[in-house]
Amino acid sequence: MSGVQGKVVAITGASSGIGAATGRLLAERGAAVVLGARRTDRLDQLVADIREQGGRALACVTDVTRREDVAQLVGRAVTEFGRLDVLVSNAGISTIGPMADLDVDGWSAMIDVNVRGVLNGIAAALPVFRRQGHGHLVTTLSTAGLKIVPGQGVYAATKNAVRTLLEGLRQESTDGVLRTTSVSPGFVRTELATSIDDAAVRARIEKNMDEFGIPPEAVARAIAFAIEQPDDVEIGDITIRPTVQG
Repeated sequence: MSGVQGKVVAITGASSGIGAATGRLLAERGAAVVLGARRTDRLDQLVADIREQGGRALACVTDVTRREDVAQLVGRAVTEFGRLDVLVSNAGISTIGPMADLDVDGWSAMIDVNVRGVLNGIAAALPVFRRQGHGHLVTTLSTAGLKIVPGQGVYAATKNAVRTLLEGLRQESTDGVLRTTSVSPGFVRTELATSIDDAAVRARIEKNMDEFGIPPEAVARAIAFAIEQPDDVEIGDITIRPTVQG
Protein backbone atom coordinates (compact mmCIF):
# COMPACT_ATOMS: atom_id res chain seq x y z
CA MET A 1 0.00 0.00 0.00
CA SER A 2 1.52 3.33 -1.04
CA GLY A 3 0.39 6.84 -0.18
CA VAL A 4 -1.22 7.97 3.05
CA GLN A 5 -4.87 7.70 1.98
CA GLY A 6 -6.65 4.94 3.88
CA LYS A 7 -3.83 4.05 6.24
CA VAL A 8 -4.38 3.65 9.98
CA VAL A 9 -1.77 5.46 12.05
CA ALA A 10 -1.34 5.60 15.83
CA ILE A 11 0.75 8.45 17.25
CA THR A 12 2.14 8.91 20.75
CA GLY A 13 2.94 12.33 22.15
CA ALA A 14 0.11 13.60 19.96
CA SER A 15 -1.28 16.42 22.11
CA SER A 16 1.14 19.09 20.86
CA GLY A 17 4.15 19.84 18.68
CA ILE A 18 5.33 17.25 16.17
CA GLY A 19 2.77 14.65 17.23
CA ALA A 20 -0.21 16.98 16.84
CA ALA A 21 1.09 18.35 13.54
CA THR A 22 1.60 14.81 12.23
CA GLY A 23 -1.90 13.80 13.25
CA ARG A 24 -3.42 16.79 11.48
CA LEU A 25 -1.40 16.32 8.30
CA LEU A 26 -1.99 12.59 7.97
CA ALA A 27 -5.72 13.03 8.60
CA GLU A 28 -5.83 15.74 5.92
CA ARG A 29 -4.22 13.28 3.52
CA GLY A 30 -6.82 10.62 4.23
CA ALA A 31 -5.38 8.51 7.05
CA ALA A 32 -7.34 7.43 10.10
CA VAL A 33 -5.38 8.58 13.15
CA VAL A 34 -5.46 7.29 16.73
CA LEU A 35 -3.91 9.96 18.91
CA GLY A 36 -2.28 9.09 22.22
CA ALA A 37 -1.03 11.40 24.97
CA ARG A 38 -1.62 12.18 28.64
CA ARG A 39 -3.36 15.55 28.20
CA THR A 40 -6.94 14.59 27.45
CA ASP A 41 -8.21 18.14 26.96
CA ARG A 42 -5.75 18.78 24.14
CA LEU A 43 -6.35 15.39 22.57
CA ASP A 44 -10.10 15.91 22.57
CA GLN A 45 -9.74 19.34 20.96
CA LEU A 46 -7.41 17.97 18.29
CA VAL A 47 -9.80 15.13 17.49
CA ALA A 48 -12.68 17.61 17.28
CA ASP A 49 -10.69 19.83 14.92
CA ILE A 50 -9.78 16.91 12.64
CA ARG A 51 -13.34 15.64 12.52
CA GLU A 52 -14.65 19.11 11.78
CA GLN A 53 -12.43 19.09 8.69
CA GLY A 54 -13.87 15.74 7.62
CA GLY A 55 -11.05 13.57 8.93
CA ARG A 56 -11.12 10.37 10.97
CA ALA A 57 -9.56 10.54 14.43
CA LEU A 58 -9.79 8.97 17.88
CA ALA A 59 -8.24 9.98 21.20
CA CYS A 60 -6.71 7.46 23.58
CA VAL A 61 -5.17 8.50 26.89
CA THR A 62 -1.62 7.15 26.75
CA ASP A 63 1.35 7.27 29.09
CA VAL A 64 4.08 5.55 27.08
CA THR A 65 5.87 4.43 30.24
CA ARG A 66 2.86 2.18 30.93
CA ARG A 67 2.96 -0.87 28.67
CA GLU A 68 -0.78 -1.39 29.05
CA ASP A 69 -1.51 2.14 27.84
CA VAL A 70 0.45 1.66 24.62
CA ALA A 71 -1.17 -1.74 24.10
CA GLN A 72 -4.56 -0.05 24.49
CA LEU A 73 -3.60 2.59 21.89
CA VAL A 74 -2.70 -0.10 19.37
CA GLY A 75 -5.79 -2.09 20.31
CA ARG A 76 -8.07 0.91 19.68
CA ALA A 77 -6.69 1.24 16.17
CA VAL A 78 -7.34 -2.42 15.40
CA THR A 79 -10.77 -2.46 17.03
CA GLU A 80 -12.05 0.77 15.47
CA PHE A 81 -10.37 0.65 12.06
CA GLY A 82 -9.56 -3.02 11.54
CA ARG A 83 -5.77 -2.82 11.52
CA LEU A 84 -2.71 -0.69 12.30
CA ASP A 85 -0.44 0.31 9.43
CA VAL A 86 1.92 2.70 11.21
CA LEU A 87 2.95 3.48 14.79
CA VAL A 88 4.63 6.86 15.23
CA SER A 89 6.51 6.81 18.55
CA ASN A 90 6.88 10.51 19.16
CA ALA A 91 6.58 11.02 22.93
CA GLY A 92 9.80 12.31 24.46
CA ILE A 93 11.23 14.47 27.23
CA SER A 94 14.51 16.28 27.77
CA THR A 95 16.13 17.13 31.11
CA ILE A 96 19.25 18.87 29.89
CA GLY A 97 22.14 19.63 32.25
CA PRO A 98 25.72 18.59 33.03
CA MET A 99 26.11 15.06 34.30
CA ALA A 100 27.95 16.46 37.32
CA ASP A 101 24.56 17.70 38.55
CA LEU A 102 23.71 14.03 39.17
CA ASP A 103 20.07 14.46 38.18
CA VAL A 104 19.41 10.75 38.57
CA ASP A 105 15.64 11.23 38.63
CA GLY A 106 15.83 13.20 35.39
CA TRP A 107 17.99 10.52 33.78
CA SER A 108 15.52 7.84 34.83
CA ALA A 109 12.59 9.81 33.47
CA MET A 110 14.26 10.19 30.09
CA ILE A 111 15.09 6.50 29.97
CA ASP A 112 11.50 5.62 30.88
CA VAL A 113 9.88 7.87 28.26
CA ASN A 114 12.46 8.03 25.47
CA VAL A 115 13.63 4.41 25.52
CA ARG A 116 11.15 2.27 27.42
CA GLY A 117 8.27 4.14 25.79
CA VAL A 118 9.53 3.13 22.35
CA LEU A 119 10.08 -0.46 23.48
CA ASN A 120 6.52 -0.54 24.78
CA GLY A 121 5.37 0.59 21.35
CA ILE A 122 7.38 -2.14 19.65
CA ALA A 123 5.97 -4.75 22.04
CA ALA A 124 2.41 -3.61 21.31
CA ALA A 125 2.64 -3.12 17.54
CA LEU A 126 5.01 -5.83 16.34
CA PRO A 127 2.63 -8.78 16.92
CA VAL A 128 -0.08 -6.87 15.03
CA PHE A 129 2.27 -6.12 12.15
CA ARG A 130 3.40 -9.74 11.98
CA ARG A 131 -0.20 -10.98 11.99
CA GLN A 132 -1.17 -8.55 9.22
CA GLY A 133 1.94 -9.15 7.14
CA HIS A 134 2.89 -5.47 7.06
CA GLY A 135 3.62 -2.54 9.36
CA HIS A 136 5.77 0.53 9.83
CA LEU A 137 7.49 1.91 12.93
CA VAL A 138 8.39 5.60 12.80
CA THR A 139 10.30 7.05 15.74
CA THR A 140 11.21 10.65 16.52
CA LEU A 141 14.86 10.91 17.59
CA SER A 142 16.99 14.09 17.61
CA THR A 143 20.03 15.73 16.06
CA ALA A 144 21.28 15.80 19.67
CA GLY A 145 22.24 12.19 19.04
CA LEU A 146 24.21 13.12 15.93
CA LYS A 147 26.17 16.04 17.36
CA ILE A 148 27.00 15.46 21.01
CA VAL A 149 27.30 18.65 23.06
CA PRO A 150 27.85 19.33 26.78
CA GLY A 151 24.73 19.13 28.89
CA GLN A 152 22.91 16.76 26.55
CA GLY A 153 24.88 13.55 27.07
CA VAL A 154 22.14 11.50 28.71
CA TYR A 155 19.42 12.87 26.44
CA ALA A 156 21.55 12.05 23.39
CA ALA A 157 22.25 8.60 24.83
CA THR A 158 18.53 7.81 25.04
CA LYS A 159 18.02 8.88 21.43
CA ASN A 160 21.00 6.86 20.22
CA ALA A 161 19.82 3.84 22.19
CA VAL A 162 16.60 3.93 20.20
CA ARG A 163 18.56 4.45 16.96
CA THR A 164 20.42 1.24 17.78
CA LEU A 165 17.22 -0.62 18.68
CA LEU A 166 15.58 0.29 15.39
CA GLU A 167 18.62 -0.73 13.36
CA GLY A 168 18.74 -4.07 15.17
CA LEU A 169 15.03 -4.57 14.54
CA ARG A 170 15.46 -3.61 10.89
CA GLN A 171 18.13 -6.25 10.40
CA GLU A 172 15.90 -8.83 12.06
CA SER A 173 13.00 -7.90 9.77
CA THR A 174 14.25 -8.14 6.20
CA ASP A 175 11.37 -10.45 5.20
CA GLY A 176 9.42 -7.46 3.88
CA VAL A 177 6.90 -7.31 6.72
CA LEU A 178 8.28 -4.43 8.77
CA ARG A 179 9.64 -1.01 7.85
CA THR A 180 11.44 1.24 10.32
CA THR A 181 12.14 4.96 10.06
CA SER A 182 14.16 7.18 12.41
CA VAL A 183 13.45 10.91 12.16
CA SER A 184 16.03 13.21 13.76
CA PRO A 185 14.78 16.80 14.02
CA GLY A 186 16.96 19.72 14.99
CA PHE A 187 15.50 22.83 16.60
CA VAL A 188 11.74 22.70 16.23
CA ARG A 189 9.25 25.08 17.79
CA THR A 190 7.69 22.68 20.29
CA GLU A 191 7.12 22.41 24.04
CA LEU A 192 10.06 20.05 24.59
CA ALA A 193 11.97 22.69 26.55
CA THR A 194 9.27 22.77 29.24
CA SER A 195 10.70 19.52 30.65
CA ILE A 196 14.08 21.19 31.32
CA ASP A 197 14.39 22.08 35.01
CA ASP A 198 17.35 24.48 34.73
CA ALA A 199 15.74 27.87 34.08
CA ALA A 200 18.77 29.36 32.31
CA VAL A 201 19.19 26.37 30.01
CA ARG A 202 15.46 26.28 29.33
CA ALA A 203 15.47 29.98 28.43
CA ARG A 204 18.41 29.50 26.04
CA ILE A 205 16.77 26.56 24.29
CA GLU A 206 13.45 28.39 23.99
CA LYS A 207 15.26 31.43 22.58
CA ASN A 208 16.89 29.28 19.90
CA MET A 209 13.56 27.68 19.07
CA ASP A 210 11.91 31.07 18.70
CA GLU A 211 14.72 32.59 16.66
CA PHE A 212 15.40 29.87 14.10
CA GLY A 213 13.41 26.73 14.94
CA ILE A 214 11.40 25.17 12.14
CA PRO A 215 7.67 24.57 12.60
CA PRO A 216 6.52 21.10 13.67
CA GLU A 217 4.62 20.86 10.39
CA ALA A 218 7.98 20.54 8.60
CA VAL A 219 8.75 17.38 10.56
CA ALA A 220 5.22 16.10 9.96
CA ARG A 221 5.81 16.37 6.21
CA ALA A 222 9.01 14.35 6.55
CA ILE A 223 7.15 11.65 8.47
CA ALA A 224 4.41 11.62 5.84
CA PHE A 225 7.07 11.24 3.12
CA ALA A 226 8.41 8.09 4.78
CA ILE A 227 4.93 6.67 5.32
CA GLU A 228 3.69 7.28 1.79
CA GLN A 229 6.40 5.17 0.12
CA PRO A 230 5.39 1.79 -1.36
CA ASP A 231 5.71 -1.14 1.00
CA ASP A 232 8.91 -2.33 -0.69
CA VAL A 233 10.64 1.02 -0.06
CA GLU A 234 12.03 1.90 3.37
CA ILE A 235 13.19 5.39 4.32
CA GLY A 236 15.52 4.38 7.13
CA ASP A 237 16.78 7.71 8.46
CA ILE A 238 15.73 11.33 8.02
CA THR A 239 17.58 14.31 9.47
CA ILE A 240 15.60 17.55 9.32
CA ARG A 241 16.77 20.84 10.83
CA PRO A 242 16.90 24.58 10.23
CA THR A 243 19.33 25.56 7.49
CA VAL A 244 21.09 27.90 9.97
CA GLN A 245 21.55 25.31 12.72
CA GLY A 246 25.22 24.58 13.41
